[in-house]
Amino acid sequence: MGELTTGVSWLGVIVGAVVSFLAGWLWYSPKLFGQKWAEGVGVQMGTAGEMPVAAMVTQFVGLLAMSWFVGVTAVSNALLTVILATAAFTILAYSGGLFTRKSSYSRNVDAGYWIVCLVVMIISQGIFRSM
Repeated sequence: MGELTTGVSWLGVIVGAVVSFLAGWLWYSPKLFGQKWAEGVGVQMGTAGEMPVAAMVTQFVGLLAMSWFVGVTAVSNALLTVILATAAFTILAYSGGLFTRKSSYSRNVDAGYWIVCLVVMIISQGIFRSM
C-alpha cells in the first residue's frame, strides 16, 4: 500500500481533481462545446435545477482517482505510464462513443476533455510536489 501513498502530494491530487472538474463544467457548457456536444449524444442541455447529481459525484470520484494515479506515477518518475493509461482510456471511450453512435464532434470533445484533465493534473503535481 505504501507505493500508492508515500510521497504523493495530496494537495496536488485534490487541486488537480477540483480544477479538472471545474474545467469540465466550462468545457461542456454552452459557452464552449456543450450545445453541439449534447446534440451529438442525443441529450438536451438542462437547467441548473436539473443537475445530474449522481453523474457529477461519480465524475468527481473518477477525477480524484485519476489525479491520485498521476500523483503515484509522479513520485516514481513514471509519468509516461499515466500518459499511456490515459491515452488507452481515451481511445476505449472513443470506441464506446462509436458503438453508441455519438457524433464525431462529441467523441472529440470527450477525448479533448480527458487530455485537458491529464495536463491539469500533471501541472498540479508539478506545482505542489515542489512545495
